[in-house]
Formats: sequence, structure tokens, C-alpha cells
Amino acid sequence: MSGDSESLPAAAVDFGASNTDVVIHDGATVRHWRVPSEGHPSDDRVRAVLAHGGVAPADVRWIAVTGGNRTTLSATLEGRPVHQVAEVQAIGRGGLALTGLERAAVASAGSGTAVVAAGPDEFRHISGTGVGGGTLVGLARLLVGTVDPREIDALAQAGSDTALNLTIGEILGQAIGSLPPETTAVNFGRVARHTVEASRQDTAAALVNMVGQVIAVIAINAARAQQLTDTVIVGHLTDLPSVRRTFELVGQYYHAAIRIPEGGGKATALGALLTVMEPHTQR
Repeated sequence: MSGDSESLPAAAVDFGASNTDVVIHDGATVRHWRVPSEGHPSDDRVRAVLAHGGVAPADVRWIAVTGGNRTTLSATLEGRPVHQVAEVQAIGRGGLALTGLERAAVASAGSGTAVVAAGPDEFRHISGTGVGGGTLVGLARLLVGTVDPREIDALAQAGSDTALNLTIGEILGQAIGSLPPETTAVNFGRVARHTVEASRQDTAAALVNMVGQVIAVIAINAARAQQLTDTVIVGHLTDLPSVRRTFELVGQYYHAAIRIPEGGGKATALGALLTVMEPHTQR
């Protein structure tokens, strides 16, 4: 790429705990790619993640950066401005952009989970949990013997979480409120009562069930506490169909409007890019 800087595309980089996401906007299309996060953000790391998509800092007119330890980066890189964008702003803005909503509670389900109240004029951190993709992968290493998210997902889709979980029907003998009898009452509760010989598939299903339920319930409750009608869940955990299904089921059980947009893994990087492109929004 080359040419007058004003005609060049814009770039944004989101430094997550597990993944670093890059988006490039050329006025007509948005490209996205990700690479595994390695160490702390640095100027060299910015160059490396851009190069993964065949882009150099000089090929863009500016770079927006968000995520962990971004403040250590230089103000310019190869003559191009580097704009710092607060992660809360980027999460909220990206979630709204991917769904077309004006306001919502946006949960970023990455290694952990942050929930942001997002609206036209304000972005605030309102809740969160240490439970996220890092929890799923970490426990899968201990219990299933893999750290490959796609393998965990495939195993979960082939298994049954009730092999290890106790349901409301088993505990109470009936539904409670809006929750049907098959809803989880105690995650891994069957193991607490006696030894259970569970398959890798059933164990993965129970893990996905637990992680997905915790995130979705926290996000829904945060939205309701802020009188927000819609809950949006983004982040790379939404790449996994088994997790998406769990989010959707929780939404159904609680009669909550949960939006899970496609390409949710790029939401925070996209939000950073849009924040710089439209400077009237808060940063």
C-alpha cells in the first residue's frame, strides 16, 4: 500500500489477554485478523501484528490501540499517529456497531468478561467476572486434557452436561419461576454427591454450560440493573457454537433479549477504530 496519507486506510489493534485483533478500514470494507497475544504490547508487536495481514504502519493513516498496557506504546509509529482508546469505550462502541443498537449492555467474553453500559453519549463499566474463555480453556486442560477451543467445542456438542450437573427438576421436582425443570441447579453437583464416570464429551459439555451460564446471567442482570432492554455478547468465546447455544438458552429462560453478532471477536478493535473515526464520541 502507498499514497497520500489522507487516502490511506485506518487501522486498530486490540491487545487482549489471549488474542490480539486487528481491523483495517479502507472506506468501503473492514478486514479483520487475529494472532495469539505474546507478552506486553510494544511498538515492535504492533508492527508484527499488522505484518501478519500484509500491512506496515506506513500503509495506514493512523493506528488506534486498545486493550492491556497500551499506554506503553509510542505516540507515533513510522510517522503515523497512534491513538489510545479506553477499552470500555471500545467494547461498548464495537458491540453497538455490530448489532445496530443505540444502547445496550455489552459483555465482552474474552479470557475474562467485562460488561459495559453503552449508549450514544456514555460508556461505563458496570459489571464483569473472571469467568471467561480463559476459565473454559484452563479447566479443560485439567479435566479434558486439551486447550484447543475447537476441540472443546466439538466435545461439548457431542456430550450432555446433565451427566455431571444436577437439574432443577431433580432438586425441586418442578420448574421454578421462568426456569424449566431441565435448567442447571448445581454445576458439577452430581460429582459432589458421588463418584461419576463421565466421558470427555460430557465433561466438556458441563464446562461449557457452567462458563456460558455465568457470563450470560451476569450480563442479563447487569442490563436489567441499568434498565437496558438489550444484552449484547461479543468476544472470541462467541466463536464457539456450543457457547453461543448456552447464551441463547439462558436468554430464553430469563426472557431476555440477547444479541450475539457474527464476528464478535473483532468488536473491541472495531470499537476503537470507530471511536477515532468519529471523534465526537467519548474516549
